[in-house]
Amino acid sequence: MRRLAIRPGGIGDTLLGLPAIGHLARDADVELWARSEVHPLLAYPVHPIEGSGLGLLGLEPAPAPLAARLAAFDEIHSWYGANRDEFRAALGALHPRVFLYPALPTDTDTHAADFFAGHVGAPIPACLRLSVNPQPSRLVYIHPFSGSAGKNWPLERFETLARWLESTGRAVRFLAAPYQHLPGAQVIPALDALASILAGAALYIGNDTGITHLAAAAGANTLALFGPSNPAVWAPRGDRVRILRQASLEQLSTEFVFHAALAATGFAP
Repeated sequence: MRRLAIRPGGIGDTLLGLPAIGHLARDADVELWARSEVHPLLAYPVHPIEGSGLGLLGLEPAPAPLAARLAAFDEIHSWYGANRDEFRAALGALHPRVFLYPALPTDTDTHAADFFAGHVGAPIPACLRLSVNPQPSRLVYIHPFSGSAGKNWPLERFETLARWLESTGRAVRFLAAPYQHLPGAQVIPALDALASILAGAALYIGNDTGITHLAAAAGANTLALFGPSNPAVWAPRGDRVRILRQASLEQLSTEFVFHAALAATGFAP
């Protein structure tokens, strides 16, 4: 049995979908089509979803190479395209066994990982863990960005928090992607290398973003700051995760986060 799993989305969405993918792989060979950036985290044969031709499926005739690739699988499970009538029709015309699922949770009571797992009858995952080799350090890592400005705790508070933590004797290092301008920050490496770094850190602090999900899945000591997102649905899952939330992140004080960080790392001010 060969199954194709199509998993769109960024780092967090991909990680939250891994219990479902693992269930599909329990009795079959699975190939996963996902964004290229997440490929280093995946233990399955992978194919980049970018440039695959899926985005045009239903809008123009399927290219012969795409049709041939799809026909090579016994089943197709896709979290991509379920809300597009023309995509559903085109994919169904190319393959007799297609299962399409919503890419995002449809209620506020079910965690995203549970939602995706439920589509394929997978057991509810208590936590998500990646297999990584930790690089032990005493560093506190801070990633102060996300994909949405509304999910970001103010940068100046992160900077104040870093100074306060350094006053306790902890070394703090900021993380940023190449396109995120933050002087002095360590540029985020490939995600498998980053997972090893975070797994061995004293603490990771970040917003509701994919890197925070990665930290949690790597087993890092994780402090996640949530604002408008609902943590009941989107909280990172891990056995060393603490969530701090205010509906408006402006209401989340630096003092509160500082003391939570001290408690998380077990040292006194």
